[in-house]
Amino acid sequence: MINASDAVGRQATVYSLVIPIFNEEAVLPLLVRRIGMLLDALDGRAEAIFVDDGSRDTSVIFLRGMAAEDDRFRLIELSRNFGHQIAITAGMDAAAGEAVIVMDADLQDPPEVVLDLVAKWKEGYEIVYARRIRREGETWFKRASASIFYRLIEKMTSVDIPRDVGDFRLIGRKALETFKRMPERDRFVRGMFGWMGFKQTAVPFERPMRAAGETKYPFWKMVRLAVHGIVSFSDKPLRLALWAGLAISGLAALLGLYAVFSWLFVSGVVHGWTSTVVIISFLSGINLLMTGVIGLYVGGIHAEVKRRPLYVVDRLTGFEEAIAAMNNSQVSKKTTPATHERRFG
Repeated sequence: MINASDAVGRQATVYSLVIPIFNEEAVLPLLVRRIGMLLDALDGRAEAIFVDDGSRDTSVIFLRGMAAEDDRFRLIELSRNFGHQIAITAGMDAAAGEAVIVMDADLQDPPEVVLDLVAKWKEGYEIVYARRIRREGETWFKRASASIFYRLIEKMTSVDIPRDVGDFRLIGRKALETFKRMPERDRFVRGMFGWMGFKQTAVPFERPMRAAGETKYPFWKMVRLAVHGIVSFSDKPLRLALWAGLAISGLAALLGLYAVFSWLFVSGVVHGWTSTVVIISFLSGINLLMTGVIGLYVGGIHAEVKRRPLYVVDRLTGFEEAIAAMNNSQVSKKTTPATHERRFG
């Protein structure tokens, strides 16, 4: 885990942008240019933290060069692909700003909307999320599945997770410190922020088409994210499995009575065949269903008790240079080497 508790850095930096990267070489030149314009427009010292989540293209090479040229850019290189939610977490662990903005790299989260998020934050909101009111360039299936996803999450969990809201949001320092004390491994970040409460509000925006490259969230990844969200914040699947088991067992009992009736009063029925097929089919099906649901929860417990780190950092670029610059600008404030220690794990 990256330790970003540096008091000097926190006092100097007002805004931190956290941008996960995975094979985004096609969009990076345009992204970096627009991020640079955003950093210039913000009214305080700002940094942009790119988190490379095991890219296999030239994304890392490009970002290393940018971090060397512009001291506002930072790069965290994870040792492998840990997933989008973990990459977001790594970036927030390293963020030094009083306000941390999480956004995707594909420019479907327009950097210019960050100024609207900041305006709401200054009004006293601790969490400001961007709500999609229009989604350009997406198929009807994508829009329909997204709608089902948000409604399913709403029905299955007791946490207030707003509809049509992704991970594009601003988080104040108080909420961020609370988030960093939540140690679960199977992460559903938007649900975690919904769970913690605080004063929250929305900023509507129109989501444009992806600027370049391919989506990193195809259908099956969306399904997996939905399952993680439900399992992490609700025990309703277990309850549904119980009631479904009772209902199907009752139906199997009725069909078993029908099989007995047929054996007694209907000619031509092969002895034992009906009851065997009915009972085995229904009870086996419900048994597999319940075992699968329970397995999701047991798997989550297994991941938690191992206590492995969420991610492993391979390389940091731009952080030490930023610390040196802060020290030079605050010579009167003496710090020990331990103050700037970076922990990995």
